[in-house]
Amino acid sequence: MVKILVLFHSWTGSVYKLAIALTEGANSISEVDATIKQVPEFVSEDVLAAAGATEPRKEFADIPIATIDELPEYDGYAFGTPTRFGNMSSTMRSFLDQTGRYYVEGDLADKPATVFCSTGSGGGQETTITSFWNTLAHHGMIIVPLGYRAAEIRDVASTTGGSPYGASSYARGDGDRPSATELSVARTQGIALSKIAAKLAK
Repeated sequence: MVKILVLFHSWTGSVYKLAIALTEGANSISEVDATIKQVPEFVSEDVLAAAGATEPRKEFADIPIATIDELPEYDGYAFGTPTRFGNMSSTMRSFLDQTGRYYVEGDLADKPATVFCSTGSGGGQETTITSFWNTLAHHGMIIVPLGYRAAEIRDVASTTGGSPYGASSYARGDGDRPSATELSVARTQGIALSKIAAKLAK
């Protein structure tokens, strides 16, 4: 069985919901077992409360916390993060900063990885994903962009997240967010990652 880790950080729940959809897509491939986990939060409760994140985070409080030590157990990865000034969040950055020994030893090399994100305003969606790729490259991982596998991202009639780089959401957009379209794009990205991981595992 090919093992995929969907690892996310979320404050308001948007990235969490994208992660759920991506996991569903990944698990639709029969030979794949995708697991969803979150990175440990290091921001203080006071800061979370001030940002309005305390209540939303209760929705996914039961999602297991990932550890650095378990990463080499997986055959592929999907990383989800909120956007912070066009980059990944400091919490996700802190987690990845602890993986130095793996790029020295090559434990994550040649494994496929993809990235998805959410923003409050829409700004920085693409740069968050592409700047995240720098870390994956240092590990020698195989970067899996979404491409145009999801036809929904070609539709510019309405404001929606998603690009050739990966699934994303406008967290403060009109209506429920992530939207049905944004969740569909995330599922497609999960399918793409699983198919590639399964091929590489043969």
